[in-house]
Amino acid sequence: MNNINLIYVPMNKLKTTTVGVYIHRELNKDDVSKNAILPYILKQGSSLAKTPEEFSKYLENLYGAALKAGVVKFGNDQVLRFEAETISDKYAPCGERLTNDLVRLILSVIFEPVTQDGGFLKSVVDIEKNNLKTRILSEMNDKRTYAMHRCIEEMCAGEAYAISANGTIDGIDKFDEKSLYDYYKEAIVSSVIDIYVCGDADTDSIRALIDDTVSGIDFKPAKITATELHTSDSDVKFTVDKMDVTQGKLSMGFRTGISPSDKDYFALMVFNSVFGAGAHSKLFNNVREKLSLAYYASSALVKPKGVMVVNAGIEFLNYQKAYDETLAQLEEIKSGNISDLEYNSSIQSIVNTLTSYSDLPEQLHNFMAGEKVYGTNYDIEHLKSEILKVTKDDICRVAQGIALDTVYFLKGKVEE
Repeated sequence: MNNINLIYVPMNKLKTTTVGVYIHRELNKDDVSKNAILPYILKQGSSLAKTPEEFSKYLENLYGAALKAGVVKFGNDQVLRFEAETISDKYAPCGERLTNDLVRLILSVIFEPVTQDGGFLKSVVDIEKNNLKTRILSEMNDKRTYAMHRCIEEMCAGEAYAISANGTIDGIDKFDEKSLYDYYKEAIVSSVIDIYVCGDADTDSIRALIDDTVSGIDFKPAKITATELHTSDSDVKFTVDKMDVTQGKLSMGFRTGISPSDKDYFALMVFNSVFGAGAHSKLFNNVREKLSLAYYASSALVKPKGVMVVNAGIEFLNYQKAYDETLAQLEEIKSGNISDLEYNSSIQSIVNTLTSYSDLPEQLHNFMAGEKVYGTNYDIEHLKSEILKVTKDDICRVAQGIALDTVYFLKGKVEE
């Protein structure tokens, strides 16, 4: 018995086969930095390709196959993610079994890393520590994303979701190549591991490869960490940061009270689209276009937390006006003022996005992983059918329960 699940999605119209591996870990402050660095270290060498040069050569022999590594979070679930792609076997020039060779490499990366003296290679760990620190620091350079992260950090203070998936600088300095390897050995046998294969593949041979690779591993019971909805009885929280910026960043966090498994979640998806998810939305056409209060204005759902965040880039002096108009547009929806164009465009936008996943295997992996983590396990066609059932009255109804929770504003040190 092991903790590995193989999920096959036939996609015969594509000429490539894509493999996605999702290793699920609990998001917490003690382990987050270790989880964040592990995919990058594992990708640097394995029993099958011990050096970056051997790694590149192996992928080159698979007709330019690619393998990427990274980390994401789904609620309180921090995921170590690997994505790889190669030509489908039926298009292999000499009849090679390219998918099996690619899976064999991925399995060696995950389960058979290069080690030395009871730890990972010190040189590799040192390099990847610096790279991770750079990624953390670079998050501050994208002020739009930074402001959203800060809003969520303030809104979810004390909750696991407030922790960045990339970890912290202090956390990186707390482990070395040996303690990290010790953590890896425990993590790899106590995690749920999902392997998604999209394309044209022989799943029996892939399963045999998996079983052969892990036959000597003693796995421990594992489960995916659940995520709680964000709730609060407190007054609206206001936070202001000052930096050397020329454009203000306004982020407003709202509680929706709706979980992914709630029957109203489909209506919430359409509400979000009407409110701020596209060029057809109220925020775009009023806050940005009509009133020129923002360089951009949009909304996004944080699905597992029952949260929605509005983001706007504004002149410092337009803070109050942009804030007021955002709330005014929410009131418009609560009052039932939704045009046919807003409604129809929102429905079509969501359906089109869902439909596009059939041509985008990596996004399909991500979608399916999220559905599993959230416990809904909806397929795309079911979601599309539910979206098409949503009415304007449904949108108005879910809007009634949406409440402002946290306001974050990033402004300049010297205001003009």
